[in-house]
Amino acid sequence: MKIFRRLVFWLVGVPLLLVLLLQAYFFLQIAWWVNFNPSSTSFMRHQLSVLQEKNPDAKLQHQWVPYNRISNNLKRAVIASEDDSFVDHEGVDWEAMQKAYEKNQKKGKVVSGGSTITQQLAKNLFLSGERSYLRKGQELIITYMLESCMSKERILEIYLNSVEWGGGVFGAEAASQHYYHISASALSVAQAARLAVMLPKPRYFDKNQGSGYLQRRTEVIVKRMNNAELP
Repeated sequence: MKIFRRLVFWLVGVPLLLVLLLQAYFFLQIAWWVNFNPSSTSFMRHQLSVLQEKNPDAKLQHQWVPYNRISNNLKRAVIASEDDSFVDHEGVDWEAMQKAYEKNQKKGKVVSGGSTITQQLAKNLFLSGERSYLRKGQELIITYMLESCMSKERILEIYLNSVEWGGGVFGAEAASQHYYHISASALSVAQAARLAVMLPKPRYFDKNQGSGYLQRRTEVIVKRMNNAELP
């Protein structure tokens, strides 16, 4: 029996303990970020390493700006484009995820994710770009941690300061300077809408700024922005 108990401990107990320690690490990081700004994210570090493989001197374009120095136009545009029920859900929009699943089934490939802003932030902060049920499960756990610790305003602030907006371009301030040579606080309705539309494929649109889809989708988001509720 002693041998059996030891076997169970090493096969079940130790892995379970490691998982719990990992969750505790994530939670403590999130609790710290309630009041302190993350200097980088897992995704930012990964992209920097990719850039430095080609150019060892490569650096990211990134500058943190507080929530009140980001144009409300951009906040509304991102919510309208990425997560129109952001202020109402508790981190996960199950209806949107179901629609995305059905759409992917019809297409036979992943064309839509249905992820909320909080889910995207969870992935960017801690996780890799790997697609698996295990990673998705971890993403959901981190998502609920974020929602339980942070206000919607803080979640949106960190998201807008850390999301990718082009090759090596991260955050609203860097994106505004990169594309329009202005600060994030000065973005117009049309400029903000265009930046929001770029988010699903920022590196592609960075290289294809004359995309017809980008222009058409921007016009759609401009019309939706007035209905976007800010936290």
